Amino acid sequence: MSRILVTGGAGFIGSNFVRHHRAHHPTDELVVLDALTYAGNRASLADLEQAGAIRFVHGDIRDRELVHTIMKGTDVVVHLAAESHVDRSISDPSPFISTNVQGTCVLLDAASHSHVKRFLHVSTDEVYGSIGSGSAIESDPLRPSSPYAASKAAADLLVLAHHATYATPILVTRASNNFGPYQFPEKLIPLFVTNALDGLTLPLYGDGQCIRDWLFVEDHCAGLEAVLKHGAPGGIYNLGSGNQHTNLAITDEILRLLALERTRIRYVADRPGHDRRYSIDSTRATALGWKPRHQFEKALSDTVRWYKENEAWWRPLKKGATSPTDPA
Repeated sequence: MSRILVTGGAGFIGSNFVRHHRAHHPTDELVVLDALTYAGNRASLADLEQAGAIRFVHGDIRDRELVHTIMKGTDVVVHLAAESHVDRSISDPSPFISTNVQGTCVLLDAASHSHVKRFLHVSTDEVYGSIGSGSAIESDPLRPSSPYAASKAAADLLVLAHHATYATPILVTRASNNFGPYQFPEKLIPLFVTNALDGLTLPLYGDGQCIRDWLFVEDHCAGLEAVLKHGAPGGIYNLGSGNQHTNLAITDEILRLLALERTRIRYVADRPGHDRRYSIDSTRATALGWKPRHQFEKALSDTVRWYKENEAWWRPLKKGATSPTDPA
């Protein structure tokens, strides 16, 4: 049995990872640390918490005393806590630097002092910047375009430096755009689905031709598990699906699934520094035995149905959502 600390475990990817890990490792002790900012929702884990399957700690990763206390006796850290929305980072970069860089530093220090066996830092493909052709590999230069991506790139470098300097057994993953249940309704897919269900327009940036690689969150969680189990300390692993689609194509498919017309699309001015295309090479991760197993169209259909059937989860959150259109 291992003791696993999941930071940001009440967020989108975090809550899905907690459920995935609990299902596959029922004897592990799971501790969730989450500050419950606007995108963290304790309701996403309510059934597990009520069943005693996890221990929830309401706290901030920047709280040094709290983090050092919680870290004692921890075997594995899965670090998912982050400010993650590009539009918000453009409006105010400060929380992104504070949480994503300073918070990561606090966690690394505590993990080093507690001699954890694995520290998995969950990053993003956005650190590579826009990819004109081909796909980014793990050794490519980091060229972040937004304050959010820059904060994640800085955290990546800090994590890697901790391994080089202190031999902290870190792992880094960089995943493509995730989608699935429990995603805060400000990212493209949940925003557009919930807007459509409410009879609102779907605000699409620019010409809608930005390309993203879409990874179903369950496949991402399986990738994280594979890296935790088989990854080499100090290693970086891209987790992509090869499902590259324009934002317009995603919008069209959502409208088709909801039997709505294209007239629901509202084109809006593009955002500053908008990356045109993301694409990553996942060869290193597939060598660990991982590969995405969910067919994209089916996973998207299931996701749309989940939001249709779980209005009680997302409707209270719409009040806290901004008006973004990009899935970054």
